[in-house]
Amino acid sequence: MDAILLDSIPFEIDADIFLSSLHMKKDSRQAKEALDLASQGQKIAKPKVIYRESLIESKGDESVLIDGVALTSHILRTNLDGVGRVFPFLATCGIEIEEWSNGISGFLQRFWADTVKSFALGVAFSAFCNHLNEKFNPGQTSIMNPGSLEDWPIQQQKELFSILKDTNRIGVRLNENLMMIPVKSLSGLMFSSEEKFINCQLCKRKECPGRMAEYNEMLVDKYKPQACQKHMEQQ
Repeated sequence: MDAILLDSIPFEIDADIFLSSLHMKKDSRQAKEALDLASQGQKIAKPKVIYRESLIESKGDESVLIDGVALTSHILRTNLDGVGRVFPFLATCGIEIEEWSNGISGFLQRFWADTVKSFALGVAFSAFCNHLNEKFNPGQTSIMNPGSLEDWPIQQQKELFSILKDTNRIGVRLNENLMMIPVKSLSGLMFSSEEKFINCQLCKRKECPGRMAEYNEMLVDKYKPQACQKHMEQQ
């Protein structure tokens, strides 16, 4: 199936939520400046998404083959037991607002601009989820992202981008360290799942502002190689 492009995503920043995310009061001295900057970014930003419906062609012990590309991850392979299709995706705040933010000076101002970009990425991801649900109705889903866990390293960004093929259509590229540019971009695989899986459940990092779930030691045991092999034999 051809890639699906979402490039007309409305973007409007709620002033109260924006100020709250900055821990800033409405009547503070810097609130007006921050909101003025957010208004500029809002006018410039063009959040985008590209994704596709892909069938899993085959499964190895610790890999899956999708559109002729092998993804190697013990945890990903286990999560895809009984799954026949996946949705590789790439969402971004957009190169337009990235270039705008590069011209901003001042530590605080750059932080505010970075927050605006985070909001734009959030809007892009929400648009992806809504569009996916309307078009494919996958039910409950989970996501895995290359680089979020040691088991699926960031080096596999190349493979994910290869499956998507048309990442240049939304202006996202990988630098020499395989980090995405614009930085406020999100790549991954979304798939149907009976049990909700969140990367954070297998991550011990304590100081993480983006943590979405507590570390779950029992879940870690479930994904140990011997446990996974036993689980797959029972399928």
